[in-house]
Amino acid sequence: MVQTYLRSLQDDICTQLEALDGGRRFREDLWEHHSGGGGRTRVLEGGDVFERGGVNFSAVEGDMTPKMLQVLQVAPRTDAPVRFTATGVSLVLHPRNPRVPIVHMNVRYFEMTDGTWWFGGGIDLTPIYVDQQDARSFHGVLRDACERHGADFYPAFKRWADDYFFLSHRAETRGVGGIFFDRLGDGEGFEFERRFAFLREIGDAFCPSYLPIVRKNKDLPYGQRERDWQSLRRGRYVEFNLVHDRGTKFGLETNGRTESILMSMPPHAEWKYDFRTEPGSPEEETQNWLRKGVDWG
Repeated sequence: MVQTYLRSLQDDICTQLEALDGGRRFREDLWEHHSGGGGRTRVLEGGDVFERGGVNFSAVEGDMTPKMLQVLQVAPRTDAPVRFTATGVSLVLHPRNPRVPIVHMNVRYFEMTDGTWWFGGGIDLTPIYVDQQDARSFHGVLRDACERHGADFYPAFKRWADDYFFLSHRAETRGVGGIFFDRLGDGEGFEFERRFAFLREIGDAFCPSYLPIVRKNKDLPYGQRERDWQSLRRGRYVEFNLVHDRGTKFGLETNGRTESILMSMPPHAEWKYDFRTEPGSPEEETQNWLRKGVDWG
């Protein structure tokens, strides 16, 4: 049931992204996991709108190893051998135009044969140049989706995103945030159908939250200055994914499929020693927005 929804979500998002990028098609790789299951990795490169993007579906299974138990910080409820199933859709899009934000989404489900299960996921926006109207629109869609399932969901999951999508070694957020949630499951006493309905709500909110922003900004003019700043901001994105992102670390530490895991990396990125934005510049304005607790009301 969960896998059926996630497969259809991948199909729908890819169809809408291909139409937005003038019909350019995703390349699809079908793969099998060494412990069982597999997935569909779909990558679009060299598009007019998306310089690089990936929309991945996976459904893998296998024995819970001591390493996985340690990484996930879970203890089996039984002394018998325990197996797991993990399925999800994960996407990252790196647009060509610096006026269009990077976006990330992940919706996932995990269960063990001892009865443990949970849902997790999130969506966040990483503008190269922060547009307040776009940030408010993006958060508005996510807030409405959350409020259909719980009055406290959006403020709680927004705070969680602010804390999670944070480069502690830079003391800055990755972008303007969004929502993040994890381990919504039987450990909290909630029934499966309610949590699955919330996961579907968030998955279905991706296109309404992001595609209008793409359409608004994809044809705006830009020059080398904007591309240079984009490369530096993409460098920060790489830093987060390699240093802090749990999914990347979990995948690499448990012998996941490297190409699918690193699909999230941008096609080009740059680092400059001790780079400082010019006072009063658009780049400084964006840098000043990269903090926790901004109310995008």
